[in-house]
Amino acid sequence: MALSGSRRILRSFGLFHSQSFRGSNDLYGNVSGNLFPSESSIFVKDVPFRRLSTTILTPGTGDGSSFPVDSTKRSILMPDRKVGLYEDLVIPVTNFLNEEKGLMILAGDVFDVPIRKDIIHRVVLWQLAKRQQGTHSTKTISEVSGTGKKPYNQKGTGRARHGTLRGPQFRGGATMHGPKPRSHAIKLNKKVRRLGLKIALTARAAEGKASCTKSQLLVFDDLEVPTHKTKNIVNHVNEMENTKKLLLVDGGPINEKLKLATQNLHYVNVLPSIGLNVYSILLHDTLVMSRAAVDRIVERMHTPINR
Repeated sequence: MALSGSRRILRSFGLFHSQSFRGSNDLYGNVSGNLFPSESSIFVKDVPFRRLSTTILTPGTGDGSSFPVDSTKRSILMPDRKVGLYEDLVIPVTNFLNEEKGLMILAGDVFDVPIRKDIIHRVVLWQLAKRQQGTHSTKTISEVSGTGKKPYNQKGTGRARHGTLRGPQFRGGATMHGPKPRSHAIKLNKKVRRLGLKIALTARAAEGKASCTKSQLLVFDDLEVPTHKTKNIVNHVNEMENTKKLLLVDGGPINEKLKLATQNLHYVNVLPSIGLNVYSILLHDTLVMSRAAVDRIVERMHTPINR
């Protein structure tokens, strides 16, 4: 499967004719050079949509049973293309040590959808409104402390008539039309929420194309760290180019060592795949996902919506 997939990739760029991977020297000679104009992920026209992005092209022993070893050592570049064509993306897989772990194909219907700012705006408003606590409360005239006795006679004092000292015009009195505990959540259809997450992932995958910088979406083989020391994470973040705020997304529960290593860094946050949301993606300039997280997200996007 990896052999046929790599042939389709090379054929889409006009680099594969009749050679087999046994004649690897000639093939690698054609691949070398400035193959693509700008850095980031590449797109594949001939690869159909997949239900899961589990297709991994890993370097093998050079016997022709896997993706060529030399091609995985080269930087994956992207030609100028339009975003939102639902085309599958091929991006390199690495880890914290910047080791090459092969290539991964991302589903185009999740990572290459048309960008719509209005959908992002609606989803962000929905998230911020839903997370608002709404515990604000003021006391009405029946709740404020004080006597209910009439302060003085109705007539004969020359003063304004009053029936209570708990009114809003008195110091320590009630608050009229003040806020009471309530939910600020607004309704937003599940289709719109799901589309917003796809658009946010597409925007991160497409960034860096115009500015010739590294892509803001990185896929790691896993998020395992050898130790819980914070300085290791700091060194890894410093090695990443154009990274000020980093969001790490894992497929399952967060590793305890990774949690301890990042809890003192205000610019590094860790989320499980089930907690990935639009606002968190926009809040961080670099998104790092493990292979398991990508599979979980794509599976969630392809799951039918219960009505």
